[in-house]
Amino acid sequence: MINRPRFISLQEWYRRYFGARILRGSFLRGSFLLCFALFPWPHLYAQEIPDAFKKLTSTLVTVAPQSYEEIDAILKPKRNDTTYMRYVNRIAAQEKYYVGQSYALNQIGRKYRNISRFNKALEYHEKALKAAMDAKNVEFKIFSLNMLGVVYRRIDAIKTALEYHQEALNLAEAVPHPSNSIKRSRNVSLNGIGNLYQTLGQYDIAIAQYKKSMELELQLHNSLGLAISHQNIGECLENKGLFIEALEHYRSSLGYNQEIENIKGKIICNNSIARIFIKQQKLSEALALLTPNLQAAEALGDKHIITAIHINMGSALMKLNQLKKAETHLFAGLQLANDFHFPFFASEANNFLSELYKNKGNYKKALEFYVKADSLHKEINNEVNQRYTNDLIIKYETEKKENEITSLAKENEIINLRLRRNKNTLIISIIVLALLMFILYILYRQKQLKNDKQILTLERSMLRSQMNPHFLFNTLNSIKLYIINNEKKNAVHYLNKFSKLIRKILESSSLKEISLADELDTIALYMNIENIRFSNEIHFKVHLDPNLDPHTIKIPSLILQPFLENALWHGLSSKEGEKHIALSVTQENKDFIKISIKDNGVGREASEKIKKNKSLKRKSIGIDITKQRLANFSKDYQNSFQVEILDLYRTDRAWSTEVVLHIPTH
Repeated sequence: MINRPRFISLQEWYRRYFGARILRGSFLRGSFLLCFALFPWPHLYAQEIPDAFKKLTSTLVTVAPQSYEEIDAILKPKRNDTTYMRYVNRIAAQEKYYVGQSYALNQIGRKYRNISRFNKALEYHEKALKAAMDAKNVEFKIFSLNMLGVVYRRIDAIKTALEYHQEALNLAEAVPHPSNSIKRSRNVSLNGIGNLYQTLGQYDIAIAQYKKSMELELQLHNSLGLAISHQNIGECLENKGLFIEALEHYRSSLGYNQEIENIKGKIICNNSIARIFIKQQKLSEALALLTPNLQAAEALGDKHIITAIHINMGSALMKLNQLKKAETHLFAGLQLANDFHFPFFASEANNFLSELYKNKGNYKKALEFYVKADSLHKEINNEVNQRYTNDLIIKYETEKKENEITSLAKENEIINLRLRRNKNTLIISIIVLALLMFILYILYRQKQLKNDKQILTLERSMLRSQMNPHFLFNTLNSIKLYIINNEKKNAVHYLNKFSKLIRKILESSSLKEISLADELDTIALYMNIENIRFSNEIHFKVHLDPNLDPHTIKIPSLILQPFLENALWHGLSSKEGEKHIALSVTQENKDFIKISIKDNGVGREASEKIKKNKSLKRKSIGIDITKQRLANFSKDYQNSFQVEILDLYRTDRAWSTEVVLHIPTH
């Protein structure tokens, strides 16, 4: 338990003030305890900070060491006692010794974490991080970030934990001459990131992280770090079904923990070894380890470990068909998992309880627990998979850039070696000739690459205009509103359309040309989704000449959307009343088809005036890109593409706009 500022014992207080003895279990004592808890009277605090420690703290604040090792060398004997750490925090805060304050706050937070009071732990670690930032001390900032990552990892907040560990690792690796403390913090980050990959089921990647950390811990002769790395590798191997190899690592971890007399580490190792025994059907051996292990964990007060042991005991007892005892332990584990927010353990406990009630023949309860377990599993995996996808994208981009740089460096080195090696006239002449040919080839390739680059740039710009952040953000917000309003059918309907549109855009973006039928399907999806934001006020109609076969007509991919977007946002967004967009495709002559997009918006002149008065101007780049693409694609056709933008007038004022595309068919 956390060592709070201590009170005078209840019996001593009662004797001192009333001269009577309090009997254990009496009503008077129960009533008094309730009053005592509700009214923490300040005059009852015992002054238990010795003068020697006060002098030590005063000296520490005066000397003001800036490294973790220096401070820990002085305060290590008392760092697990929150009474002393609170005193250090108070004195350091008074003297604005922020580094000492960060040290004390982190130790208090760690103590709360170890008894599973995670909200309090986060509160103290966040204060420690602020103190480190006030001190501008990178070492303590790294340490505090890792402590936050560990707490978030305990409560299965995967995304947040990864962000804290990754930030700590980036800071640690950026330090040119790191101290031993920073090196240890770097290893904590590597282990933390490995834990998160382990949660994702990426065991080989996680093991690689742990082994990297283990090599660094060996250099530092850090037995605790080696114990943690062996434990983590064992868990990955266990999840891969390699029980014998996992057991070896668990026993190695146990050896290191025994060497440094780490009680918590020994409890964790024994629990893991027992879990392997359960999977190997060595149930009696497992229970022989788990029973004393539970008592030791309860004495330690770490709810995370206690929860795991209860669930393992419940699993072992269930396999021995001792269902009543198994049920007691599983419910105890489930209660702790719910109370302290351990989603993974809650899912595991529900799963075992489902199996237990199935064995008892109570299929209704078995189903209830199975549904809860499945729901929790999906909840955890949803957050995990999102972060895993983003993480893979970032790593892929980073590796690609690093490979390009390495490749360029190697090519440059080869050219330099060739120039140095060849010194005589004949070889120089051959090299010169080769260089001339190479330059001519490069010039030729540059010309080709310039054209290819222009095409790629246009395609990329086109894709960005199709999938611009505003469109994606607003569409998802609209779908979110349906979900909030519990309009599930609408949410699913538009989410399906949105996913189909994204897929079509991505598929089409890799093609030079597509069929008119595919383009019209994509446009229909786009208009359906955009219409959500216009409260379904847009009346969109497509007229196709019956003499045309849209499947045989080829047009540049994703060519119509920019014109429809322009009609929506510049023609109709500012218009009151009915809003119409009509798209028609007709055979102009044997060489051309004509595509017309007509809206009944405010017209270009009025749109420009409205645009000037807006503080936030929406820049239309899609049409310019489309014209460039049409010009580029026309090189492959006998005739040129043409685009016309016409103002349609009612009396003397433009009241709508028509875009006409003349597309060659040969």
